[in-house]
Amino acid sequence: MIYPKRIKANNRDKILYGLLMGSVVIAILLVVINKITSPGFPWAGIANCGIIYAWVTVIYSMNRNTNIAGHILVQAIAISLITLYIDYRLGFKGWSIDISIPIIIIIANIIMFVLTIVSHKKYIKYAIYQLIIVIFSMLPGIFMAKHLTHNIVLSIVASAISAVNFIVTLCLCAGDVKEAIVRKFHI
Repeated sequence: MIYPKRIKANNRDKILYGLLMGSVVIAILLVVINKITSPGFPWAGIANCGIIYAWVTVIYSMNRNTNIAGHILVQAIAISLITLYIDYRLGFKGWSIDISIPIIIIIANIIMFVLTIVSHKKYIKYAIYQLIIVIFSMLPGIFMAKHLTHNIVLSIVASAISAVNFIVTLCLCAGDVKEAIVRKFHI
């Protein structure tokens, strides 16, 4: 089997720089076109969010020292921020807090649960990311307490799935989690 030649680091950096500059030019063109054609509707900001999200994904994915749990965490936070921004730009109807953030949290917790089941022997690498996702999963509960959400059912489901996921993780990998916390936080 013939494999493609590997791109040298210097050439890769040039390609990435060219693509980044192309993205900046496209983003500026989108803003200019938006101001000329439809200044009342901010579609360029929404499109530029997509460009920024793509670059966050590319840059984080190219880091060789990251694991799957780190990708899940970064993706969940980035998508949540983008949906909040899009909701804000469209007049803040609240769908980002009511629907998208709880669904993103549910999906992140389900993926982390699958990772725990599939690779519980290697779970020590995921433990800190799991704890951060559990903390992130408290957002729907905070939104309910502050009366910012109208869809209480989805927020309760997201919080419950997070709690169940955390409890199952502790049951399966309690020793690994304790070891990871002690090592990371020097307790």
